[in-house]
Amino acid sequence: MELTVEKIEDLLAIEYSHLVLESKEKGFRFLDRLVNDYKNGENNFDKDGESLFGVFNQHGTLIALGGLNIDPFSGDEKVGRLRRFYVSDTYRRKGIGTLLLNTIVSEAKHYFNTLVLRTHTEEAAKFYKTYGFYKDEIRPNSTHYINL
Repeated sequence: MELTVEKIEDLLAIEYSHLVLESKEKGFRFLDRLVNDYKNGENNFDKDGESLFGVFNQHGTLIALGGLNIDPFSGDEKVGRLRRFYVSDTYRRKGIGTLLLNTIVSEAKHYFNTLVLRTHTEEAAKFYKTYGFYKDEIRPNSTHYINL
């Protein structure tokens, strides 16, 4: 499978609606929030160290998305937050999530000492634990962290 991971400079310039629709059908609203926050300028992943990445298949279709922000809850600019991480259902358990996470963690190491995230599903919690994240019970609004 031929895949490319790209830094997304302008979310509104790519086709993402199929991922938003799929995620909503699965009961997740965070991609809808990503688009709304991006459109209204609340979160454009444009501060120092922030970025938004997409994984595209051989046809150029967006199949996964994930962002990196300065953690707004910690008050520490050396803490990054993994945001809006989603892999299309068709492409799960094929290494795409790991590919995307590797890219984001690699980018985060240039700017942050710690990377945190929040998840509400056991499936995602297992994925992050396998990657090396620890359960987080002390940082505000976080369920997992990894020291970079």
